[in-house]
Amino acid sequence: MDSTGPIVIAGALVGFAVGLTGMGGGALMTPIMVMVFGVNPTAAIGSDLAASVFMKPFGALVHQRAGTVRWDIVRLLLPTAVPAAFGGVFLLRALGDGDDVQQRVKYVVGTALLLAVAGMLARLWLDRRRAVGGAGSEHAEDAEVRVRPVATLLIGLVGGVIVGMTSVGSGSLIIVMLMLAHPRLRANHLVGTDLVQAIPMVAAAALGHLLVGDADLGLAATLLIGAVPGVLLGSFVSSRVAGAAVRWALVVLLTGSGLSMLGAPSTVIVLGCPGAALLGATVAVRDRRTARLRAAAGTADRSAREDVAGRTGPVASAPGGHRPR
Repeated sequence: MDSTGPIVIAGALVGFAVGLTGMGGGALMTPIMVMVFGVNPTAAIGSDLAASVFMKPFGALVHQRAGTVRWDIVRLLLPTAVPAAFGGVFLLRALGDGDDVQQRVKYVVGTALLLAVAGMLARLWLDRRRAVGGAGSEHAEDAEVRVRPVATLLIGLVGGVIVGMTSVGSGSLIIVMLMLAHPRLRANHLVGTDLVQAIPMVAAAALGHLLVGDADLGLAATLLIGAVPGVLLGSFVSSRVAGAAVRWALVVLLTGSGLSMLGAPSTVIVLGCPGAALLGATVAVRDRRTARLRAAAGTADRSAREDVAGRTGPVASAPGGHRPR
């Protein structure tokens, strides 16, 4: 196709975002294909899912080698997520056929994008709560996490349907639902567990779209040319860039994309995107201020301890071990 080069670049940018933050794959790629390249919404969803089948394992392999996959949670997610993702494809087809269904699909994807934005905001909020010292911090023992079977099965069911219908949510909505159900689960275990369970779930959804003729394998292959190196580069850079800053950029971008897919007036879009950016900037400033205050408090506390140690040191070394009267 004539736009091969731009599609490869788009795939690289989306892959980079996924490698950097663990989210944003379908939420970015599907609206880009629809709004920038003019691909039919159903074809964009199927092609994005087909590309994700080959993109997800790269990140999952890294987490498996690092031991950051909770297989007990994966085993509870898959029995509902896989059939739900496959069934979501046919639920999407039930919306109708022809031009009318394409417009309805745009509305469904737009709604899913705004849900993804809400999920990303919830994740940022939960991450900030954890940083303050709540339950589930990085120092919590992973063995202490109590798996909730019913809640996990429901997460697989809801997430699978949304992914099958829209290709959105495997890296944003599901990971937030897992955080809410298992608040003590470490952040890296959340990402690793979500990536591993997403492979069979996305594969089931992609298979469904192939069966109904919605997936364009040529388009998916073109996306992968850029997406695979993008994911690898994003994973490499992830430890050197503030993930929260990138997530806020994704919040702004997905807000605009979701509103556009829903056919919102340009005034709403113009106000919505800067509003999300302003919120992110406000939170970032507050976080920096809090970090400075904590650092200052820590320095003062260390100075106080050193001062006390300096005063009590001679007493501790008094001859005979007796405290002077």
